[in-house]
Amino acid sequence: MSVAELNIPLETSKTSVAFRHILVATDFSEPSRRALCDALLLAAENHAQLSLIHVLHPDRKYAALENPTELDVDRMDAKKQLKALVDEFGPLQKIDATLVRRGPVAEQVRAVIEEQGVDLLVIGTRGRGGLQKLALGSVAEELLRLAPCPVLTLGPKAEIAARRESGFRRILFATDFGKGSAKALPLALSLARAQQGRLILLHMIPPIPVTSSSLSAYAPAAEAANEFQQWQSTSHSRAVQELKDCLPAETGLEQEPKYVVGTEFLTEGILTASVKYRADLIVMGANHTASPKMAAHIPWTFVHEVIRDAPCPVLTVAG
Repeated sequence: MSVAELNIPLETSKTSVAFRHILVATDFSEPSRRALCDALLLAAENHAQLSLIHVLHPDRKYAALENPTELDVDRMDAKKQLKALVDEFGPLQKIDATLVRRGPVAEQVRAVIEEQGVDLLVIGTRGRGGLQKLALGSVAEELLRLAPCPVLTLGPKAEIAARRESGFRRILFATDFGKGSAKALPLALSLARAQQGRLILLHMIPPIPVTSSSLSAYAPAAEAANEFQQWQSTSHSRAVQELKDCLPAETGLEQEPKYVVGTEFLTEGILTASVKYRADLIVMGANHTASPKMAAHIPWTFVHEVIRDAPCPVLTVAG
């Protein structure tokens, strides 16, 4: 495995609380380019180191050869494209290191994250269905669940230019009160503090009860309606209190957090809230599944739907 280091010293900041080392995974597509642009801005805001990685797919035809010419050509071409990106953005928006690896993409990216202490992975999406839904292929969704660091994903509808002057000033934290959400909340709070921004906590309750056992299925319509309204009111109040209980007594925020409970379906509720509150960033947990690799091949997963249609970047933390 070869690594091309640019050896530019890392400038640290005492005020930065979020990210120190950002890794951008690229396949040289337009979505990956958009992700790099956003990552460069984020690195500048945090005085963070930024590395760029491209992973070459393994080829069984040449696996038994020590130095096959074909593999060298692939590697040389990848290095040239990485150098072109570095030259294009120039010294004002520096890329500290470029890396070329070969093997399964998700495994190689994860290995670099662990080896180099990366604390944020940035990737771009095409927003398509099936195996082409993410710019790096379905393996990228594996990383959403398996990456040992948060993952910032830019979907095709994410507006990156709109936040360049103001940063992440309005952060929407969507929670289901699961393990992934519990791990994502400290990061959302930290970002809101650093940006002196507004933190909006969102939880969606089902538009109807999951089961009808709590409602009178055979009651008169008026009685059933009253019982439904009471259930909805109780669920709403309980969820608001749970959101408030998520935060410490002293949040360190300059603006009071906003607590929002909706009754839409999960994906629609998050997307609607992101538009209504003009969110610059959506933060949420990506809970583990029994088989992250299998889940990555499900065409319309919840996380993918949010990323695909979100008007801003989405930051996920694996639970």
